Amino acid sequence: MDAADVMAEGCFVVDLDRPGDPLGLEVPLGFPAVVVAVGRRGAPALPECGPDVALTALRKVPRPWVSHGDPAGAVAELVDRVRAWPGASVALVEVLRAGIGATADVGLLIESLAYSTLQAGPEFARWRASRPVRARPPGSSPTVVVERVGDVVELTLNRPEVRNAYNRQMRDELCEGLALALGHPGLSARLSAAGTSFCSGGDLDEFGTFPDPTLAHLVRTGRSPARLLSRLSSRLSAHVFGSCAGSGIELPAFAGRLVARADTRMWLPELAMGLIPGAGGTVSIPRRIGRGRTAWLGLSGQAVDAATALEWGLVDEVSGEGD
Repeated sequence: MDAADVMAEGCFVVDLDRPGDPLGLEVPLGFPAVVVAVGRRGAPALPECGPDVALTALRKVPRPWVSHGDPAGAVAELVDRVRAWPGASVALVEVLRAGIGATADVGLLIESLAYSTLQAGPEFARWRASRPVRARPPGSSPTVVVERVGDVVELTLNRPEVRNAYNRQMRDELCEGLALALGHPGLSARLSAAGTSFCSGGDLDEFGTFPDPTLAHLVRTGRSPARLLSRLSSRLSAHVFGSCAGSGIELPAFAGRLVARADTRMWLPELAMGLIPGAGGTVSIPRRIGRGRTAWLGLSGQAVDAATALEWGLVDEVSGEGD
């Protein structure tokens, strides 16, 4: 695919190597399309309000650029994904644009409103119909083990039988543990997990099971680990490993120090469900890697390994395999 001007059901592709292309440097808030820029011969400086995704074949490029071995192929795949989920795609970039300069609380509110809107939409309904809710036997309890060790509150996700899938019970218990640490300014907190993976993302069998999206929004903002994590950030470290999907990277990204084991893989799968990240990822991840790289993760669904995450600043340290 030639990276030229293409408007295709919510996706606008711009060639930054060709002078005169529209929307090359600045994208207005409210522009109803995903703007993907390609710079084959260079990676010029881009403003914060620039294209939603910027791709180049060059290595070691500053953000918001994403280095890719086949930029044209990556653009073609992005266009196809936006065509398949135009509502969720545009909602994601709009939320990220609106979050520029916003406080964490405001960003989380914007994210939740957009997420609930999408839950009432046809793209999510299509996904939900394709994946019937399964009944599961009771698992581990508690789903978050909270222990005080000296001056540290240890918070351990504890649903190893489902790779620590994030459900309502885990959300509520995590809020309780975080509130304990927040209530004692002399304490720090450490977030980790039991089992082979830190967190495989939201428990899919709970998606869309609230009676209505309005109630889901009110609960999501009223019982928000993301808000508590943001406030605790300077006293919080997170230690991740294995699969970190969706909420599995959205939540630990709030930590002031995020350590990933060498086998860690991180990705945002929500677009294929007709959704955007809903556990705080449109706030936590851009603060680490910028809006453009966050949009790339959300739109492409591509995973990044620990080495790339360290290069981007998504994590602060990569530890050994057994740490």
